[in-house]
Amino acid sequence: MPPVTLALLVANIAVFFLQQVAPSLGIPLALWPLGAGRATGGQASFQPWQLVSYGFLHADIFHLAFNMYGVYMFGSALELVVGARRYVTYYFVCVIVAGLVQLLFAYLSGGIYPTVGASGGVFGLLLAYAVYFPRNKLMLIFIPVPIPAPVFVTVYAALELFLGVTGTQSGVAHFAHLGGLVGGAAMLFYWRKLGRR
Repeated sequence: MPPVTLALLVANIAVFFLQQVAPSLGIPLALWPLGAGRATGGQASFQPWQLVSYGFLHADIFHLAFNMYGVYMFGSALELVVGARRYVTYYFVCVIVAGLVQLLFAYLSGGIYPTVGASGGVFGLLLAYAVYFPRNKLMLIFIPVPIPAPVFVTVYAALELFLGVTGTQSGVAHFAHLGGLVGGAAMLFYWRKLGRR
């Protein structure tokens, strides 16, 4: 397994076990909306480091397992293609942009709740995987038919947008997932522009 992907897996798993030992760890490290300080009486508020730290926290073992499977599956392949330095940059840009999009959504909707999880980074990795391996096929859990990676990403993004707009699946940061795709697309466009130069 490539070293950065391995380090991300180890770090996420280690932080999850720390959360079990010290649950209060999640309060300062989760991503809180901009108005959370007033709403929670100062018990929880937005801090800049949360745009990265929230990506290492997870709600439960299934949340962790699903995201780490994505990091392993898509991240390993991407790291081998673009190299460790670009991979690290790409992953954290996706996590940060996902956090910023989630903050914007929380501001517009007035929701006061913390966001946790590496899903924004994973969605960015999924996009890059589809770009670099367009002939590879993937399967959605509820549609057990192999489909090309670019089609998979498009269907998944459309589903996330639908669920986010309709509020069908509460408790899931659908707009953060879409933000990870936006961050990934911006990085891929930037790399392509650098390549042309």
